[in-house]
Amino acid sequence: MTGNQGVSIMSSTFDHDMMNLALRLARKGQGYVEPNPMVGCVIVKNNKILGQGYHKKFGGPHAEVSALQDCTSAVRGATAYVTLEPCCTTGKTPPCTSALIQAKISRVVVATKDPNPKVKGRGILRLRRAGIAVDVGLCEQEARELIAPFATRMILQRPYVIAKWAQSLDGKLATHRGDSQWISCAASRRLVHKLRSRVDAIIVGCGTAIRDNPQLTAREVRVRRVARRVVLDGHLRIKASSQLVQSARQIPLTIFTTTAQINSKKAASLEKHGAQVVAGKSRGGLLQPSDILHKLYAMDATNVMIEGGAKVLSSFFTAGHVDEALIFTAPLIIGGEKAPAVWMEKGSPTIADALHPRLIKTSRSGCDVVHQLHFTDLSKHS
Repeated sequence: MTGNQGVSIMSSTFDHDMMNLALRLARKGQGYVEPNPMVGCVIVKNNKILGQGYHKKFGGPHAEVSALQDCTSAVRGATAYVTLEPCCTTGKTPPCTSALIQAKISRVVVATKDPNPKVKGRGILRLRRAGIAVDVGLCEQEARELIAPFATRMILQRPYVIAKWAQSLDGKLATHRGDSQWISCAASRRLVHKLRSRVDAIIVGCGTAIRDNPQLTAREVRVRRVARRVVLDGHLRIKASSQLVQSARQIPLTIFTTTAQINSKKAASLEKHGAQVVAGKSRGGLLQPSDILHKLYAMDATNVMIEGGAKVLSSFFTAGHVDEALIFTAPLIIGGEKAPAVWMEKGSPTIADALHPRLIKTSRSGCDVVHQLHFTDLSKHS
């Protein structure tokens, strides 16, 4: 195989097994390490695991240091399998390259380079200059998917966007009267709560906020981080009596509106209840997704989830700002020309022009079928 440094790697089954273990370890940090990337590390000598670790929380020890601390015997001459290029700069923690060099590690297997401009190959170069053999590119695709939210912030300077919706077999998000509770089954709704529990923001339109009067909180699951609730409301139609506004002092609520509404009495009333009202750029009265994401990026958001409705989902797709989609398809047919569906403004004139996301996984959730899709190829931007 060829890694992202152009280095040919003759990888053994054992190498693959160790890197897959490192990837599994890395995923344990999801929801705890952002805006840092999830990283896992396994240290091996004579085909025996000496230590393993992962980045557990933002500001805490990195995966390599955690794995070294886990070792109970001498690591001199060992191999370290790490899912992301070891850092070579001092931030909240010292450089991991220094820790590996001081430990006398003889070989480092790296899944993918760090997209951080301050690193981006420099960590690998420093290890090689210290006499350590470095192989790059083992399980690279899996590792890139793992760090996609971090890479999106680094490369595109915006949060990673996950679009989530439940639909019928004929692609409807609700009936023509707006009834959507519940298209998906209980098992699927629990998965959504798990997703809510590890993102930084949940975005809905004012129609969804008014019609469903949601809380947009993670319930009956372990909460890894508390998501900011975000409502796109150009005319400030949301009611002060809504669950979102009434809980704004306990759970962050940001309402994006137009500049025409930002100094209105309604805006002042919402802010008195604890909501943050922010003016967003608009075009034809519609708030612009790129501006929303830019402002959420400035609020340190790494992962944001769009929960609806159809117009908000469609606007982000039209703008090209959806990185991942989770589509819950239920075994029912709703029908109706006016029943909402996810659509793009002009639609695709030909099949060749249609969006062609990469299918990551198809699974069952109760009676629903779940498709996980990736849309953004960051390699085109790096």
